[in-house]
Amino acid sequence: MSGSMANLTDATSLKQFEELLKNNNKSLTVVHFHAAWAPQCSQMNDVMAELAKEHKHTMFVKLEAEAVPEVSEKYEITSVPTFLFFKGGEKIDRLDGAHAPELTNKVQRLGSGGGGAARAGDVPKEDLNERLKRLINAAPCMLFMKGSPQEPRCGFSRQIVQILKDHSVQYSSFDILSDEEVRQGLKTYSNWPTFPQVYVNGELIGGLDIVKELVESGELENTFPKTVSLESRLKSLINKSPVMLFMKGNKEAAKCGFSRQILEIMNSTGVEYSTFDILEDEEVRQGLKTYSNWPTYPQLYVKGELIGGLDIIKELKENGELVSVLKGEN
Repeated sequence: MSGSMANLTDATSLKQFEELLKNNNKSLTVVHFHAAWAPQCSQMNDVMAELAKEHKHTMFVKLEAEAVPEVSEKYEITSVPTFLFFKGGEKIDRLDGAHAPELTNKVQRLGSGGGGAARAGDVPKEDLNERLKRLINAAPCMLFMKGSPQEPRCGFSRQIVQILKDHSVQYSSFDILSDEEVRQGLKTYSNWPTFPQVYVNGELIGGLDIVKELVESGELENTFPKTVSLESRLKSLINKSPVMLFMKGNKEAAKCGFSRQILEIMNSTGVEYSTFDILEDEEVRQGLKTYSNWPTYPQLYVKGELIGGLDIIKELKENGELVSVLKGEN
């Protein structure tokens, strides 16, 4: 890559970050919260460099999340890579994860004020369909709604949330107002023009009217998965594998320094283990802290028993006891 570009820069302090936003308040600013230890971040930095060449009027800022905690905490950055989009000094959008096509799409859409003729970087249909398929199958029962179950943003969504709650249905939800691409794409994908939409095991059940019909006919109970109490869910997750590590990220990509360190130690033992990404499930993330009376992550369990976090694992390794603890011999 030749020389540095005027619209691609690093922010290394809160003051510098605020200056950049202030000086660029007329156009779009894209901020990449990254970490030096995460390979997916360096890939996304390459994507940013390419985008900076194409979008001269957009400012691209790289910010090391752990090095400028005041900014990361203010914007609730819990994993890397995360991208925030600013206009007029205000945050207008967010993208979590290394999704190059989505980043390209957002830069084009937000940078051109919603218009713009550049369509070369639009997400190919297959990519969108793959994403919709993944979202639909993200939980045994998925509700695509306006808003969230805690704050529904339309009457139909509010009614359907109430019905699911009254019948103890376990479900996950997706706010279609947060993602125009999913909102429009899902109508075509499922050939169903309105929201809310409910899916069970990847199949469309329908909208509010159909769910009401299922209630009246008494078929709702057999159609939807029942709620499992959080406690039984945590218990079964902890016992899913003889050695279970609850962390930020997974074996392939840790999303915080502590999780990365514990992975290195675990991999050096040669003992088989499974991981659970707490960033993917807020209920598990909060519930496990109370369940185990242990407030931080990562957390390591052997045969359903909490061993502890990074400090304890380091200590066990130094004492030469780690492998026997992992094998359940201690």
